[in-house]
Amino acid sequence: MPGSVLNAAPVTVLPQSLCKSFVHERAYPLIENEYKNGESQRSVLATNSRRRWRLTKRVTPAALVALRNFFDARNGSTEPFYFYDPYDTSPKFNYDPTGVATVGRYTVRFNSDWQQSSGPGRSDVQMELLELA
Repeated sequence: MPGSVLNAAPVTVLPQSLCKSFVHERAYPLIENEYKNGESQRSVLATNSRRRWRLTKRVTPAALVALRNFFDARNGSTEPFYFYDPYDTSPKFNYDPTGVATVGRYTVRFNSDWQQSSGPGRSDVQMELLELA
């Protein structure tokens, strides 16, 4: 049907070695109107929160290469993939490299460009994963 958008269909999983360094955030998208008298009106856009995971970490050269290769293979933010949040899996920190286990698995995409700063023997990487509906 013209004009319809297909759901994200991931075919790969973020490697386990890269899943452990993310900080989990949750936000409820809303519309907010603020008035001159200081009052505001708020309306929730969705019944479910939208999850995000941020990474700002110093990584080893091997982890940097693995993360960069994974980022490039997904063409940056264009291709979705599965991400296992180690705190949401059952049992905790359980990882499924095939992507079959659904507990703790999220369909995500990169939500930022590649940002890297390098020093002697280590590199700092900043990136964000965004949950897709």
